[in-house]
Amino acid sequence: MATEIKIRKGESVEKAIRRLKKKLDREGVIRDVRAKKTFEKPCEKRRRKAARARINARRATWAASL
Repeated sequence: MATEIKIRKGESVEKAIRRLKKKLDREGVIRDVRAKKTFEKPCEKRRRKAARARINARRATWAASL
């Protein structure tokens, strides 16, 4: 599904582009494109995922201790 916005009456193109960029950012499209720009080996993907899980677990234990 393509992301689209409709230009409102009297709206400048720059403002419409800003709205489009915000919408793409909220939907995570830009993050996905950057991640898929280069190939990531499966072992690197697992390593990154495990590191993220460690960080989240640390945050969870820290938040629970408050």
